[in-house]
Amino acid sequence: MITAEDLERQHTLLTAAARYDALRTREALAPSAEEDDFESLSIDQGAKPLAREEALELLALGEVIARKASYGRQLTVRSARRAGASWSQIGAALGTTKQAAWEAHQRWIDEQARHQSAGHWGWDGDEVAAARALAGEPEGQETAE
Repeated sequence: MITAEDLERQHTLLTAAARYDALRTREALAPSAEEDDFESLSIDQGAKPLAREEALELLALGEVIARKASYGRQLTVRSARRAGASWSQIGAALGTTKQAAWEAHQRWIDEQARHQSAGHWGWDGDEVAAARALAGEPEGQETAE
């Protein structure tokens, strides 16, 4: 059985997106199973509908892409903070508020701390503390600890 976890280990964001695009294109071009007269359709006659395993792979790849993009986004948030960007600027770049951007980043840091276990990279206490120090607080906002 295909799982997002298996595919996440097999693919980079780029290869997952390429495979997703290939399957999604084939799905879009293939005649539906309900069509009786394939000859009358003005679509790619060579495209075959996805098999069950391929449809499940397409679903799992969508999840892999979302996970990898989310992780990459938070790494880029760290890069922006390191380069001196404010939370207002980061929020604007993400299409959200500075508070929402900061809170999402804090949740991501929490996730990295929780994943410190066998089989996961995760962060240790010093790495979490460094990430929190880099994140700082949203300008003009106090957070409860």
